[in-house]
Parts: sequence; C-alpha cells; structure tokens
Amino acid sequence: MSSDRSAPRPTPAPPPSRHQLALMIWLAVVPTLTVLNVAFGSLLTDVPIVLRTFVVATVAVPIVMYGLMPRLHRIRARLLARR
Repeated sequence: MSSDRSAPRPTPAPPPSRHQLALMIWLAVVPTLTVLNVAFGSLLTDVPIVLRTFVVATVAVPIVMYGLMPRLHRIRARLLARR
C-alpha cells in the first residue's frame, strides 16, 4: 500500500533577475563566440564581416539557447537550493 504522504518536492527556483540573466547569457555567449571564432576563423577570413557575423550567430544562438542556457538555469537552481 502506498501512503498519502510523499516526499516534499523542492520549491522551484524563482525566475532569474535581470542581472542574473545578463550574467548567465554572458557566461554562455562569450566562450561560445570565442570557440566559434577560433574554429571558423581561418574559413571565414575572406568573408565580409556582415556575412561572417551572420554565420557565427547562426551557429552560436542554438548552442547557447538549447545547450548552455538550460544547463546554467539548472546550476542556478541548485545553487539557490543550497541556501
């Protein structure tokens, strides 16, 4: 038989403040752009700057939004849960 009492669920972390979100985005974007510029730098040397920016942004945005930001949100939630 199961009991009506279940383990208490942790309270979800509140949404990040504007400053926390800015820091999280910076922590995701700067290393991503650095790696992409190193990786694609020689391939895009002769490409006009606008097209180069378009290519790097097209690769960087999904990496940041679907790969890094969810991880940073989980890390932030774990840090807040420790308090």
